[in-house]
Amino acid sequence: MSSVVAKSYNSRADPVVAYCSEHTTVQTPLQVELQKETLANAPHSMMLGAPEVLTFGQNFIKAFGGKRALDVGTFTGASALAWALAVPEDGEVFTFDIDHTNYNKFGVPILSKDQKTFKKIKTVEGPAVDSLNKLIADGQSGTFDFAFIDADKTSYPAYYEKCVTLLRKGGVILVDNSLRGGKVADEKQREDPQNGAIHATNDIIYKDDRTYSALLNLGDGTHVAFKK
Repeated sequence: MSSVVAKSYNSRADPVVAYCSEHTTVQTPLQVELQKETLANAPHSMMLGAPEVLTFGQNFIKAFGGKRALDVGTFTGASALAWALAVPEDGEVFTFDIDHTNYNKFGVPILSKDQKTFKKIKTVEGPAVDSLNKLIADGQSGTFDFAFIDADKTSYPAYYEKCVTLLRKGGVILVDNSLRGGKVADEKQREDPQNGAIHATNDIIYKDDRTYSALLNLGDGTHVAFKK
């Protein structure tokens, strides 16, 4: 099955995808700089979150006045920066990664130019499931407004479960790469562990009576869940 979705910065992006992105994406100069630096120099640069998805998430945070965000999967910091820009001055973004080397090398030199925004970002290094479990154990359940999941795909079901627990009523979760270039729609390609895990997560979210949800053809697929 050929790719049916693509991030807007992908040269193979469909013209309709490009058109929608042009009428959705809003980026600050710092976001533009980080995107350019990541795509030009970071290893596995295509892991960078689609800017149209980041704008979409920022809109939710701003619309309901979100202050606390979970960012599962830091990479160079594009998503953490987006949420930090969207939350108020007293807001905070917890960003999780097994290793923050790329964030420290490519993200920090750029993000630190805006100290007001940079100070809202709290980096948490190590297995994200363990880190999320620690927040739950520390009594943080129901205290976050927003969550974004874009990390190792086989752990998506666990990430979703932890984020639902940590979100308050009315909170929003965005699950990135939920279409995986269209591969999740192909039963044969679901045999791949990563594609299979994303397909399983889509099923879990759709059937979850704790949330309202919608799977969107946005970026590489964005599954949106609203906690009841």
